[in-house]
Amino acid sequence: MRIRTVTAPLAFVFGASLVAMLALGLWIGGRRGDGERPTAIAVTPELLRRVQDLNQLVTVRYIIDKVVLVEDVKWYGENRLLMVAHGVVNAGIDLSKVGADRIDAAEGRVRIRIPRPRVLDVYLDDRRTQVVERATGLLRDFDKDLEQNARVQALDEIRVAAREGGILKDAEERARKQLESLFRAAGFTEVQVVAE
Repeated sequence: MRIRTVTAPLAFVFGASLVAMLALGLWIGGRRGDGERPTAIAVTPELLRRVQDLNQLVTVRYIIDKVVLVEDVKWYGENRLLMVAHGVVNAGIDLSKVGADRIDAAEGRVRIRIPRPRVLDVYLDDRRTQVVERATGLLRDFDKDLEQNARVQALDEIRVAAREGGILKDAEERARKQLESLFRAAGFTEVQVVAE
């Protein structure tokens, strides 16, 4: 089993989000005519909408390769399939559930309560997943469902491997760092992100 974390696509998403929040922060907490910054930054409906618009924030992606063997053995022969499955697991948080009651802000400080991270999706990369061996016994008919069963088994094993590998912990840590950066870009000096 090989587990690898991919962050390049997330850098683009993070960068775009950061730019949007920075622009919003300058708009909300922009300078007054005399050059002073306001002392309090309010959680406006616009800021809340921007956070919710991030929707499902994918913070970590694991790439996992699994070898799956599916056999159907009968006394009159067997069907066997060996597959190398290349799986992708995305985890993150659902920011659409963050309402105004989950954000407390005053005097440049903000505390945001976010949902616990979860596995958002698990899928096989069809271009890199392949059947390396298929065997059908002499007295057996070819089982057309064998490959589908192997794919389902691979997805289950990949999901378990990602959880055991710490994907949810990694997702929470990265979500916390990304949201801290976004709120600091919006003008907050103290940011606390709590997953609950």
